[in-house]
Amino acid sequence: MLTTLNTSYTDTRAADLAWTLGREPLPALATLDLELTGAKLQLRLLGASHQVLLEEERGHCSETVACLPGSSTPLPLGVAKRVDDWEYEFAARVEVLTPGTFAGRAQELLALVSDHPHGLAGVFPGSPHAFTAMLAQWHEGQVHWRTWHAYPQDGQLVATRTRVGARVRSTATRTT
Repeated sequence: MLTTLNTSYTDTRAADLAWTLGREPLPALATLDLELTGAKLQLRLLGASHQVLLEEERGHCSETVACLPGSSTPLPLGVAKRVDDWEYEFAARVEVLTPGTFAGRAQELLALVSDHPHGLAGVFPGSPHAFTAMLAQWHEGQVHWRTWHAYPQDGQLVATRTRVGARVRSTATRTT
């Protein structure tokens, strides 16, 4: 699903993005509700970037990547931690692209996400290449989502990848 977000940029640089887990739902400009093999997932586009809410019988998980006043946790390169009975993994990278390469990559990502049944993309007014896009899937018992945050004025594209799955319990056996 592709939408135009009726707001101006509130996070105008990749360096302004922060990451948090467990934040309450924030006001969203666009949402996509999904049911992925028993897991309820809500993809949320914020004026300040994105939030994902995951609910399943094992618990809840809320991921926010956005420019928020008072956020002190910068965007990490990687995180691995336990959330309720889940293992949570997050990774982020910033790509710096030339203007021509950026435009092509932006068009490619927007086409991929807007045509996908589990995709949500929002374009900000003023530039067709200023966008936030999200794509979710269920794979091998785990929920995965990817996001892209585009900053055409700097030629920066922030890509994140998240995986949330059941905690693997150790079943080591001893031999005597």
